[in-house]
Amino acid sequence: MSERPRRTALRLVLIAVACVGVGMAVAWDRVRPYVEPALARLGPVAQAAMDRVGPRHEVAKAAPKEAPAVPVSAVDARIGDFPQILTSLGTVQPYNTVLVRSRVDGQVMTINFNEGQIVHQGDLLVQIDPRPYQAALDQAKAKKQQDAANLDNTKRDLARSQSLIGNNYVTRQTLDTQTASVAQLTAQVASDDAAIENASVQLGYATIKAPITGRVGFRLVDQGNIVNASSATGIVSIAQIEPISVVFTEPENALTDITEGRKAGPLDVGALSSDGSKPLADGMLETFNNEIDTSSGTIRLKGTFANTDHKLWPGLSVSTRLKVKTLKGVVLVPFSAVQHGPDGLYAFVIGPDSKVEIRRIKVSLSDDSTAVVAEGIKGGEKVVTAGQYRLQAKTPVRVVPDAAAQTAQRDS
Repeated sequence: MSERPRRTALRLVLIAVACVGVGMAVAWDRVRPYVEPALARLGPVAQAAMDRVGPRHEVAKAAPKEAPAVPVSAVDARIGDFPQILTSLGTVQPYNTVLVRSRVDGQVMTINFNEGQIVHQGDLLVQIDPRPYQAALDQAKAKKQQDAANLDNTKRDLARSQSLIGNNYVTRQTLDTQTASVAQLTAQVASDDAAIENASVQLGYATIKAPITGRVGFRLVDQGNIVNASSATGIVSIAQIEPISVVFTEPENALTDITEGRKAGPLDVGALSSDGSKPLADGMLETFNNEIDTSSGTIRLKGTFANTDHKLWPGLSVSTRLKVKTLKGVVLVPFSAVQHGPDGLYAFVIGPDSKVEIRRIKVSLSDDSTAVVAEGIKGGEKVVTAGQYRLQAKTPVRVVPDAAAQTAQRDS
């Protein structure tokens, strides 16, 4: 027999022996629970034989060990005041906007402002050719002088006739005619006064002045162009930005709180950047619209801001914070202590034994950092603010700073 077949046969024998040993061990484990009681009754000899076959299973159970304390961050719930603030989005609008138009026809002689300039009420903006209107005014004044001279002459004739009527030197008809002439010329002089006033007004319209104080935009007409009173284009727009307005919306169910808050005094409004990260200005609630938008269930409100630093610009999108009222003596906890579960809100409260309790709570108001707890937590109770993910009821905890709790949370 060659060496190679002999090695192969030896391997097969070893494999067979191993399989038999494994099978016997498995079989013994299955029947041992039934054999052990009988062998125990036979005495020490049988027990020794059993121990030679296989070691006795340990049935004693180890004493349970208490779970280690979980590191968490916690603070005491406090009693304090909390401002009720409504947040929303709004748009900055000029307090007043004027599109300056010409009220007479004519050629633009001069433009007396720069685009983007701040102008004040009464400043000269545009001069339209005044010569035609000056001529009309002079003509009206001359017509009045002519009619006034005729009136004076007619009055003197009437006075002479009245002195002669007693001696029958003039007829009653002549006297009546002269009286009527005086009345007619008096009315003509009054009409001349009106014509002079109208011509003076038209001449004044040729000089266009700023109707309000504000910032001018891009000019819409250049020097030398002809403007018409009927044109809708205008010459330039002026936007009043000191003060300035912000128009925003709030839900219709907040209207009651807003109206009640206004009874106590003016309501503060804050304007922030559109993402709410940067405060821009503080102002006051001026008014709100006279009806609710039924399509969105909101009401429009307007806040007024001094805007002396010009941080608010017409058309800018901003976030708003309207302070409606201040709640006094309420339970306050950090917002990070409030947890969301399938049955609602809850928080982990640390008891005197340093074990946590899952407490169902009711939050009435909150902001980015603080929550007002209406039910479930009392002032002075310690609530967990970080490290909640490893907690359940009765879990022992140890309070550590926030950074340490977050580090332990990541390491777990």
